[in-house]
Amino acid sequence: MSQPPSSLPGVRFGSITRFADSRGSFREVWRASAFPTLTPVESGAPAGSEPRFVQANLSSSAAGVLRGLHYHRHQLDYWTVTAGRAFVALVDVRPLVEGSGPRAIVETRELAVDDWVVIPAGVSHGFLALEPLDLLYLVTNEYDGSDELGFAWNDPAVGVPWPAVSGTTDGRPILSERDQSNPPLAELVARLAGRSGPPSP
Repeated sequence: MSQPPSSLPGVRFGSITRFADSRGSFREVWRASAFPTLTPVESGAPAGSEPRFVQANLSSSAAGVLRGLHYHRHQLDYWTVTAGRAFVALVDVRPLVEGSGPRAIVETRELAVDDWVVIPAGVSHGFLALEPLDLLYLVTNEYDGSDELGFAWNDPAVGVPWPAVSGTTDGRPILSERDQSNPPLAELVARLAGRSGPPSP
């Protein structure tokens, strides 16, 4: 079943075609000639550059693991679910950072095997593994840690409607130390804008 279009500029959803027979299956995950040309605006790359995918990663998560919400200024992500199911949360903070809007815009989807999403720079992202999950993702920036930003997954000012987690002792998702200590979105936006206080409402 195909994914409906996103309401967030630059975000694209789709599904990979799987060819299967009695031996197994084949999936073409990505092909340069079939993928839309990446722009510096959506990748956060310097003007005049030609953005391209430079690194591929495979993330494996147990059911109940939540990763995010992460933010990149200079990286576009292309995610493909290769096993399991994920509840994906996208938070467009560009209106706040650019001063063009009063709040971040939240969009959520459930992605199953063979579903993909393109996430441009400036759109924060996270996912909850609804079952054991493998997520393959291509990125336009090699990892060096300098562009690994984020904010609290449960920030009430953002209000991502994360589903309840079953199987954990307290009903809360399983988080990394980093994701447990991320600041509120207002603090991240203030930092990005070079201000010491929270953004104006």
